[in-house]
Amino acid sequence: MTSLIFHNPKCGTSRNTLAIMKASGENPEVIEYLKNPPSRDYLVELLAKMNLSPRELLRSKEPVNDELGLDNPELSDDQIIDAMIAHPILINRPIVVTNKGAALCRPSEHVFELLDNPVGSFTKEDGEVVHYGK
Repeated sequence: MTSLIFHNPKCGTSRNTLAIMKASGENPEVIEYLKNPPSRDYLVELLAKMNLSPRELLRSKEPVNDELGLDNPELSDDQIIDAMIAHPILINRPIVVTNKGAALCRPSEHVFELLDNPVGSFTKEDGEVVHYGK
């Protein structure tokens, strides 16, 4: 299976996650999800693979979250998913899928667990060094 990353090149966490993958010998399929959002069915599949609720994947910092009132606890999972499909910026990132599973990689070092041959250490853009310890 080819690994993949739902990526936003403007996001430092997403850039760091992609760089860790490449430093570990991965050549992932890069999906810029703001340009090519997942289908509703695939988003539901990803949520199941990550064992996350739609609300846990919701990027609540975005202004559209407040505009749509998505913090309302009475909203159903389907309503949250519909909002993410209509406004992909609401999908938190980066999401990585490999043969080992799928995960929201926040912080970026969560990706280590999804890689076959993770690099031992990595220096993030901000200079922070992260280490992989099995």
